Amino acid sequence: MKLGVTVSPSTVWQILHAAGIDPAPRRSGPSWRQFLHAQAAGIVAVAFLHVDTVLLKRIYALVFIEHGTRRMHIGGVTANPTGEWTVQQARNLALDLGERSRTLSS
Repeated sequence: MKLGVTVSPSTVWQILHAAGIDPAPRRSGPSWRQFLHAQAAGIVAVAFLHVDTVLLKRIYALVFIEHGTRRMHIGGVTANPTGEWTVQQARNLALDLGERSRTLSS
């Protein structure tokens, strides 16, 4: 927790060993980068963007990005986003994607 106390790996091992906890197994699987590359077709990221207008009014845009195709979908634009509004925009995207949405992760 960055409290200024340095703990060596051997101390951690001793504590885990005393508690009967074995170390995590070594995995020979793909790296995180390889995993994401293989799964990119099924990943959709979502973000809120905001823009301040000339009249000093803030508006928000909900944007969905398909990692596999790098295609961006504008979910909607509003001055007052709510949870219900955001969920409805996600539902609208799922309807727009149709059959392709079955391959995308949530």
